[in-house]
Amino acid sequence: MFIQTEATPNPDVLKFAPGRAVLGEGTRDFRDPEAAAASPLAAELFEITGVSRVFFGPDFITVGKHAAVDWAHVKALILAAIMDHLTSGRPLLLEGGEAEGGHDEGVYEGDVAQIVAEIKDLLDTRIRPAVAQDGGDILFNRFDVETGVVWLNMRGACSGCPSSSATLKQGVENMLKHYVPEVTAVEQAL
Repeated sequence: MFIQTEATPNPDVLKFAPGRAVLGEGTRDFRDPEAAAASPLAAELFEITGVSRVFFGPDFITVGKHAAVDWAHVKALILAAIMDHLTSGRPLLLEGGEAEGGHDEGVYEGDVAQIVAEIKDLLDTRIRPAVAQDGGDILFNRFDVETGVVWLNMRGACSGCPSSSATLKQGVENMLKHYVPEVTAVEQAL
């Protein structure tokens, strides 16, 4: 098995692409070792000193490290853990540890429901595929109809990325404002 390693815009996150499906559908973000208990692979990766975050995408894995740790010290260990796990036949997620489907499914009615549907469609067709190439994901969190603010969740390589605010403001916000005039701003949900 050959696992391609790619840099991301976040210097503390690398993208590992095994050339096959990881989750296939959905994503899963592990922010700490406790959350990683739902995945044998994520738990193994958190055992590597310096690993701070793990994210599973449809066909990639991104791993974050602490800023004080050099990639030269952890990259080979991460590659070995991923390769060993994927070739072992063991499950990626334990029973009950399911992939997260996507956008928040809050209840919106009437015209607001149509606006939210347009926002989600733009995210799914134009924004999320581009962000996935960088090892991340952006999901709809909520829309405040009174202020026109869209709240989004940044995940994977996007979470904590130094350029994520620029991505949100110059990229995502401009596109959403252009296609959905009711949108006045985009903010990152915490």
